[in-house]
Amino acid sequence: MGKVIAIANQKGGVGKTTTTINLAASLAALEFRTLIVDADPQANSTSGLGYNPKEIENSIYECMIEDIRTRDAIIQTDFPNLDLLPSHIDLVGAEIEMINLKNREEKMKEALYDVKDEYDFVIIDCSPSLGLITINSLTAADSVIIPVQCEYFALEGLGKLLNTIKIIQSRLNTSLAIEGILLTMYDLRVRLSNQVVGEVTAHFQQMVFNTIIPRNIRLSESPSFGLPVLAQDADSKGAISYLNLAREILIKNGRLPQDQTV
Repeated sequence: MGKVIAIANQKGGVGKTTTTINLAASLAALEFRTLIVDADPQANSTSGLGYNPKEIENSIYECMIEDIRTRDAIIQTDFPNLDLLPSHIDLVGAEIEMINLKNREEKMKEALYDVKDEYDFVIIDCSPSLGLITINSLTAADSVIIPVQCEYFALEGLGKLLNTIKIIQSRLNTSLAIEGILLTMYDLRVRLSNQVVGEVTAHFQQMVFNTIIPRNIRLSESPSFGLPVLAQDADSKGAISYLNLAREILIKNGRLPQDQTV
């Protein structure tokens, strides 16, 4: 049975899309069938995998609003075990179009219902907002990963996101769990990075992943090549970090033995 994980934070620039693409690619490289759902109107996961959003015919928008079969919108990527349910700019209008729809918060859950069990993992790249599309993503998800950058104002807005998650847990998705808080953009040389790690770990303790994602030039470059960092430079610190995150999640979910190196 496929596990649906949303990558969410209403702050932009925290590494949601980088995490979506590279975590999904790492799970796929470890031979777990994985689907990326691009639920961001900016369509960065779509373009980051080498597809032009303007040329996409069917996307998550059509699946949610026009009842296009989700299976017909999924693209098989060039990366083994990795598929994509793309996005395009029309998704901006979806929130307005869904306002008067019955069960408007469950449109993504309905769209994923027929396909999620064909995958081991479904990773949703959420938009940088707490609007209806993000609420749909969290309603459809089994758990959520919250990326937090190791920079000033790192915790800004995190309380609001956790409040939103609590509301969704109480009203729309009682089984939604927090998979973990992921520290991103870590720079060993910068004292502030170390302070943020200490602060977040002290505050959230067991909720924080052991894996920390470093600032890494290969991670920054790989979207311009339309590739996960693993396909561009498998030996880079960024690639190794996301493989370690994938293994940590697999161990946590009982998909790998506990003694597997992380």
